[in-house]
Amino acid sequence: MSHSPSATATGPEGWIGYRPELKVLDCTVRDGGLMNDHNFSLEFVQAVYAADVAAGVDYMEIGYKGAARMYDLQQFGPWKFCAEDDIRRVVGDKKGATKISVMADAERTDYHTDILPREKSVVDLYRVATYIHQIPAALEIVNDAAAKGYETTLNIMAVSTVPERELASALEVIVQSPVSTLYVVDSFGTLYSEQIRDLVRLFQKFATPAGKEVGIHTHNNLQLAFANTIEAIVLGANYVDASIGGLGRGAGNCPMELALSFLHNPKFQMRPILRALQHHVEPMREELRWGFAIPYLLTGYLNQHPKVAMKFMEGDDFRDIVKFYDQAVAED
Repeated sequence: MSHSPSATATGPEGWIGYRPELKVLDCTVRDGGLMNDHNFSLEFVQAVYAADVAAGVDYMEIGYKGAARMYDLQQFGPWKFCAEDDIRRVVGDKKGATKISVMADAERTDYHTDILPREKSVVDLYRVATYIHQIPAALEIVNDAAAKGYETTLNIMAVSTVPERELASALEVIVQSPVSTLYVVDSFGTLYSEQIRDLVRLFQKFATPAGKEVGIHTHNNLQLAFANTIEAIVLGANYVDASIGGLGRGAGNCPMELALSFLHNPKFQMRPILRALQHHVEPMREELRWGFAIPYLLTGYLNQHPKVAMKFMEGDDFRDIVKFYDQAVAED
């Protein structure tokens, strides 16, 4: 697919977004599952996977490896637990080129038993999500998954709340582990491009000498998910998260269709993503109510977790934005 008159077989010469080594990860099902307790149908997950394979997307994150003993099995769907048999129903007998990723939350994953040896699984990548105080527990999962043969990343959540000195100390320890990629995660969708720039450079300061990559995961509370993703890419972040239609927790993520349009890499095909958007993702918007909305803007503005806005958006008075503003400011 030719994205512009300057596109060639080797990519548009001089285009700042074109880097052959850059990888795109689709987090539609995993992050979007936070809006419906991971109760996506098998057909929906299969459709997203088929779109990613056809589009040339590098990774698809299919859900969480949650410890079953910690969650209500009647409330949460299969993509909260990502049993091997369920994943195989998605990828089929002939797995496509798109690699499969699963996220493991620090202190919420029975990794010793639930993460199988690599040769017994169709999963390729385990991404370990952690708050700053959980780093030791997160590194235990990283070490276990790497020893079993998986690619690994470490995603430091709510980085907007972490003092720089504390973050630097954590990064110094993390890069001594076998983890291959460190993610800057704007969990609350509160960061501006200048802050993204400073964080990516801080992560690179530790990651690059250790031979590790830096990734970016953004949320759209301030309508900056795409802009902040561009900022990270230009600075050299080689792992980029996006989701079809921006489907993700609260305000959602950087939309896949925007990310691919910026990258101008001829290996990516836009049409399969747009087809999945039209036929599978957009029909859910009215029910799930993800995407930019004033309550999500306000939690981003206040550097708050979006859970209070998510609860408000589920109510019948979700359009009463002044009411939510008064509530959010009172809790700040």
